Amino acid sequence: MSGNIRLLDDALAGAKAEGRAALIAYLPAGFPTVDGGIEAVKAVFEGGADVVEVGLPHSDPVLDGPVIQTADDIALRGGLKIRDVMRTVREAHEATGKPVLVMTYWNPIDRYGVERFTAELAEAGGAGCILPDLPVQESALWREHAEKHDLATVFVVAPSSKDERLATITAAGSGFVYAASLMGVTGTRESVGAQAQDLVRRTKATTELPVCVGLGVSNARQAVEVAGFADGVIVGSAFVQRMLDAPDEAAGLAAVRALAGELADGVRGKA
Repeated sequence: MSGNIRLLDDALAGAKAEGRAALIAYLPAGFPTVDGGIEAVKAVFEGGADVVEVGLPHSDPVLDGPVIQTADDIALRGGLKIRDVMRTVREAHEATGKPVLVMTYWNPIDRYGVERFTAELAEAGGAGCILPDLPVQESALWREHAEKHDLATVFVVAPSSKDERLATITAAGSGFVYAASLMGVTGTRESVGAQAQDLVRRTKATTELPVCVGLGVSNARQAVEVAGFADGVIVGSAFVQRMLDAPDEAAGLAAVRALAGELADGVRGKA
Protein backbone atom coordinates (compact mmCIF):
# COMPACT_ATOMS: atom_id res chain seq x y z
CA MET A 1 0.00 0.00 0.00
CA SER A 2 1.23 3.48 -0.83
CA GLY A 3 1.67 6.28 1.64
CA ASN A 4 0.19 9.73 1.36
CA ILE A 5 3.02 12.08 0.37
CA ARG A 6 0.75 13.45 -2.37
CA LEU A 7 -1.90 14.33 0.19
CA LEU A 8 0.74 16.28 2.13
CA ASP A 9 1.92 18.02 -1.04
CA ASP A 10 -1.68 18.92 -1.91
CA ALA A 11 -2.39 20.29 1.58
CA LEU A 12 0.65 22.58 1.48
CA ALA A 13 -0.05 23.65 -2.10
CA GLY A 14 -3.68 24.32 -1.18
CA ALA A 15 -2.67 26.64 1.63
CA LYS A 16 -0.30 28.47 -0.70
CA ALA A 17 -3.08 28.82 -3.28
CA GLU A 18 -5.17 30.49 -0.59
CA GLY A 19 -2.36 32.96 0.02
CA ARG A 20 -1.55 31.73 3.50
CA ALA A 21 0.79 29.53 5.48
CA ALA A 22 -0.26 26.02 6.46
CA LEU A 23 -0.94 25.21 10.10
CA ILE A 24 0.97 22.11 11.21
CA ALA A 25 0.26 20.74 14.68
CA TYR A 26 2.32 18.31 16.75
CA LEU A 27 0.97 15.91 19.37
CA PRO A 28 2.67 12.84 20.85
CA ALA A 29 0.99 9.46 20.44
CA GLY A 30 -0.25 7.82 23.63
CA PHE A 31 -0.87 11.10 25.44
CA PRO A 32 -2.79 11.22 27.69
CA THR A 33 -3.74 7.69 26.58
CA VAL A 34 -3.63 6.00 23.18
CA ASP A 35 -7.35 6.62 22.65
CA GLY A 36 -7.10 10.13 24.06
CA GLY A 37 -4.17 10.90 21.78
CA ILE A 38 -6.16 9.83 18.73
CA GLU A 39 -9.04 12.06 19.76
CA ALA A 40 -6.63 14.95 20.31
CA VAL A 41 -5.30 14.65 16.75
CA LYS A 42 -8.87 14.62 15.43
CA ALA A 43 -9.65 17.68 17.56
CA VAL A 44 -6.82 19.81 16.18
CA PHE A 45 -7.86 18.87 12.65
CA GLU A 46 -11.43 19.88 13.51
CA GLY A 47 -10.07 23.19 14.82
CA GLY A 48 -8.35 23.98 11.54
CA ALA A 49 -4.93 22.29 11.35
CA ASP A 50 -3.88 21.36 7.81
CA VAL A 51 -1.34 18.71 8.81
CA VAL A 52 -0.56 16.89 12.07
CA GLU A 53 2.76 15.45 13.20
CA VAL A 54 2.30 12.50 15.56
CA GLY A 55 5.27 12.17 17.87
CA LEU A 56 6.76 8.77 18.66
CA PRO A 57 7.67 9.21 22.34
CA HIS A 58 11.28 8.46 23.22
CA SER A 59 12.96 7.83 26.55
CA ASP A 60 15.71 10.34 25.78
CA PRO A 61 14.08 13.17 23.78
CA VAL A 62 17.17 15.35 23.59
CA LEU A 63 15.66 17.81 21.12
CA ASP A 64 12.36 18.32 22.97
CA GLY A 65 11.65 20.76 25.75
CA PRO A 66 10.20 19.92 29.20
CA VAL A 67 6.55 20.13 28.11
CA ILE A 68 6.85 17.47 25.42
CA GLN A 69 9.20 15.43 27.63
CA THR A 70 6.45 15.34 30.27
CA ALA A 71 3.90 14.11 27.75
CA ASP A 72 6.35 11.52 26.37
CA ASP A 73 6.94 10.20 29.87
CA ILE A 74 3.20 9.82 30.44
CA ALA A 75 2.85 7.94 27.16
CA LEU A 76 5.80 5.63 27.82
CA ARG A 77 4.66 4.87 31.37
CA GLY A 78 1.32 3.98 29.82
CA GLY A 79 3.07 1.25 27.82
CA LEU A 80 3.01 2.90 24.38
CA LYS A 81 4.34 0.74 21.52
CA ILE A 82 5.08 1.55 17.87
CA ARG A 83 1.90 -0.30 16.90
CA ASP A 84 -0.02 2.30 18.94
CA VAL A 85 1.67 5.08 16.97
CA MET A 86 0.62 3.40 13.72
CA ARG A 87 -2.93 3.03 15.06
CA THR A 88 -2.96 6.73 15.91
CA VAL A 89 -1.91 7.63 12.37
CA ARG A 90 -4.44 5.25 10.82
CA GLU A 91 -7.46 6.29 12.86
CA ALA A 92 -6.74 10.02 12.66
CA HIS A 93 -6.24 9.87 8.90
CA GLU A 94 -9.29 7.67 8.28
CA ALA A 95 -11.48 9.97 10.38
CA THR A 96 -10.35 13.20 8.71
CA GLY A 97 -8.82 12.42 5.32
CA LYS A 98 -5.96 14.74 6.27
CA PRO A 99 -2.18 14.20 6.08
CA VAL A 100 -0.59 12.72 9.19
CA LEU A 101 3.17 12.37 9.62
CA VAL A 102 5.25 10.71 12.31
CA MET A 103 8.02 12.65 14.03
CA THR A 104 10.61 10.37 15.58
CA TYR A 105 14.21 9.95 16.55
CA TRP A 106 16.12 7.44 14.47
CA ASN A 107 16.87 4.80 17.10
CA PRO A 108 13.31 3.39 17.38
CA ILE A 109 13.10 2.98 13.59
CA ASP A 110 16.53 1.39 13.42
CA ARG A 111 15.57 -1.13 16.09
CA TYR A 112 12.14 -1.81 14.58
CA GLY A 113 13.48 -2.21 11.04
CA VAL A 114 13.34 0.38 8.28
CA GLU A 115 11.39 -1.77 5.81
CA ARG A 116 8.88 -2.83 8.46
CA PHE A 117 8.41 0.72 9.74
CA THR A 118 7.91 2.31 6.32
CA ALA A 119 5.58 -0.45 5.14
CA GLU A 120 3.41 -0.17 8.25
CA LEU A 121 3.36 3.63 8.12
CA ALA A 122 2.24 3.55 4.49
CA GLU A 123 -0.39 0.90 5.27
CA ALA A 124 -1.70 3.15 8.04
CA GLY A 125 -2.16 6.00 5.58
CA GLY A 126 0.79 8.02 6.84
CA ALA A 127 2.16 10.86 4.74
CA GLY A 128 5.77 10.56 5.83
CA CYS A 129 8.25 11.03 8.62
CA ILE A 130 10.17 13.88 10.23
CA LEU A 131 13.62 12.69 11.32
CA PRO A 132 15.36 15.38 13.38
CA ASP A 133 18.47 13.38 14.30
CA LEU A 134 19.11 11.35 11.13
CA PRO A 135 22.13 12.79 9.28
CA VAL A 136 21.47 13.18 5.57
CA GLN A 137 24.67 11.35 4.71
CA GLU A 138 23.39 8.30 6.63
CA SER A 139 19.84 8.43 5.25
CA ALA A 140 20.09 6.45 2.00
CA LEU A 141 18.47 3.28 3.37
CA TRP A 142 15.60 5.23 4.89
CA ARG A 143 15.02 7.30 1.75
CA GLU A 144 15.06 4.20 -0.46
CA HIS A 145 12.22 2.63 1.51
CA ALA A 146 10.33 5.89 2.02
CA GLU A 147 10.30 6.53 -1.72
CA LYS A 148 9.22 2.94 -2.36
CA HIS A 149 6.20 3.49 -0.12
CA ASP A 150 5.36 7.08 -1.20
CA LEU A 151 6.32 8.62 2.14
CA ALA A 152 7.82 12.07 2.63
CA THR A 153 11.23 12.42 4.26
CA VAL A 154 11.32 15.70 6.17
CA PHE A 155 14.70 16.85 7.40
CA VAL A 156 15.37 19.58 9.94
CA VAL A 157 17.57 22.64 9.32
CA ALA A 158 18.80 25.07 11.94
CA PRO A 159 20.10 28.65 12.03
CA SER A 160 23.61 27.23 12.45
CA SER A 161 23.35 25.35 9.10
CA LYS A 162 25.70 26.79 6.48
CA ASP A 163 24.34 27.46 2.98
CA GLU A 164 26.18 24.50 1.46
CA ARG A 165 24.78 22.22 4.17
CA LEU A 166 21.28 23.58 3.58
CA ALA A 167 21.54 22.67 -0.10
CA THR A 168 22.62 19.12 0.74
CA ILE A 169 19.77 18.65 3.21
CA THR A 170 17.04 20.09 1.03
CA ALA A 171 18.15 18.10 -2.03
CA ALA A 172 17.64 14.87 -0.06
CA GLY A 173 14.29 15.75 1.50
CA SER A 174 10.69 15.70 0.33
CA GLY A 175 7.33 17.00 1.54
CA PHE A 176 8.69 20.11 3.23
CA VAL A 177 11.72 21.40 5.10
CA TYR A 178 11.42 21.81 8.87
CA ALA A 179 13.23 25.02 9.86
CA ALA A 180 13.92 24.86 13.59
CA SER A 181 14.48 27.87 15.81
CA LEU A 182 13.87 28.47 19.51
CA MET A 183 12.02 31.65 20.44
CA GLY A 184 13.20 33.18 23.69
CA VAL A 185 16.14 30.78 24.22
CA THR A 186 19.02 32.01 22.06
CA GLY A 187 18.19 35.70 22.46
CA THR A 188 15.33 38.14 22.62
CA ARG A 189 12.12 37.37 20.80
CA GLU A 190 12.90 39.93 18.09
CA SER A 191 16.37 38.64 17.39
CA VAL A 192 15.29 35.00 17.32
CA GLY A 193 12.44 35.87 14.95
CA ALA A 194 14.89 37.61 12.65
CA GLN A 195 17.15 34.57 12.81
CA ALA A 196 14.27 32.31 11.76
CA GLN A 197 13.33 34.61 8.93
CA ASP A 198 16.91 34.60 7.68
CA LEU A 199 16.99 30.78 7.89
CA VAL A 200 13.82 30.56 5.80
CA ARG A 201 15.28 32.95 3.22
CA ARG A 202 18.52 30.98 2.97
CA THR A 203 16.69 27.64 2.82
CA LYS A 204 14.31 28.82 0.09
CA ALA A 205 17.32 29.79 -1.99
CA THR A 206 18.21 26.08 -2.19
CA THR A 207 14.86 24.39 -2.84
CA GLU A 208 11.33 24.55 -4.23
CA LEU A 209 10.04 22.61 -1.20
CA PRO A 210 7.84 24.49 1.27
CA VAL A 211 9.75 25.71 4.31
CA CYS A 212 7.83 25.41 7.59
CA VAL A 213 8.97 26.91 10.87
CA GLY A 214 8.85 25.46 14.35
CA LEU A 215 9.46 28.54 16.45
CA GLY A 216 7.79 28.16 19.80
CA VAL A 217 4.58 29.67 18.41
CA SER A 218 1.87 29.59 21.05
CA ASN A 219 -0.74 32.15 20.03
CA ALA A 220 -2.40 33.65 16.97
CA ARG A 221 -0.32 36.84 16.95
CA GLN A 222 2.89 34.83 16.76
CA ALA A 223 1.31 32.66 14.05
CA VAL A 224 0.65 35.80 12.01
CA GLU A 225 4.29 36.86 12.41
CA VAL A 226 5.74 33.51 11.29
CA ALA A 227 3.16 33.10 8.52
CA GLY A 228 4.49 36.34 7.08
CA PHE A 229 7.71 34.65 5.95
CA ALA A 230 7.19 30.85 6.15
CA ASP A 231 5.12 28.38 4.14
CA GLY A 232 3.95 26.66 7.29
CA VAL A 233 3.69 27.35 11.02
CA ILE A 234 4.48 24.37 13.28
CA VAL A 235 3.02 24.34 16.79
CA GLY A 236 3.68 21.60 19.34
CA SER A 237 4.32 22.51 22.95
CA ALA A 238 1.37 24.91 23.12
CA PHE A 239 -1.03 22.08 22.25
CA VAL A 240 0.61 19.69 24.69
CA GLN A 241 0.51 22.31 27.45
CA ARG A 242 -3.24 22.79 26.91
CA MET A 243 -3.71 19.06 27.40
CA LEU A 244 -1.50 19.01 30.49
CA ASP A 245 -3.36 21.95 32.05
CA ALA A 246 -6.83 20.54 31.43
CA PRO A 247 -8.72 19.07 34.41
CA ASP A 248 -9.94 16.12 32.33
CA GLU A 249 -9.68 14.67 28.84
CA ALA A 250 -12.84 16.30 27.51
CA ALA A 251 -11.62 19.71 28.60
CA GLY A 252 -8.23 18.99 27.02
CA LEU A 253 -9.82 18.13 23.68
CA ALA A 254 -11.90 21.30 23.78
CA ALA A 255 -8.79 23.32 24.62
CA VAL A 256 -6.66 21.98 21.75
CA ARG A 257 -9.56 22.34 19.32
CA ALA A 258 -9.97 25.97 20.36
CA LEU A 259 -6.23 26.69 20.10
CA ALA A 260 -6.15 25.18 16.61
CA GLY A 261 -8.99 27.50 15.66
CA GLU A 262 -7.15 30.55 16.98
CA LEU A 263 -3.95 29.58 15.17
CA ALA A 264 -5.86 28.78 11.97
CA ASP A 265 -7.24 32.32 12.09
CA GLY A 266 -3.69 33.55 12.68
CA VAL A 267 -2.22 31.92 9.57
CA ARG A 268 -5.12 33.43 7.65
CA GLY A 269 -4.33 36.88 8.98
CA LYS A 270 -7.49 37.05 11.06
CA ALA A 271 -5.90 37.33 14.49
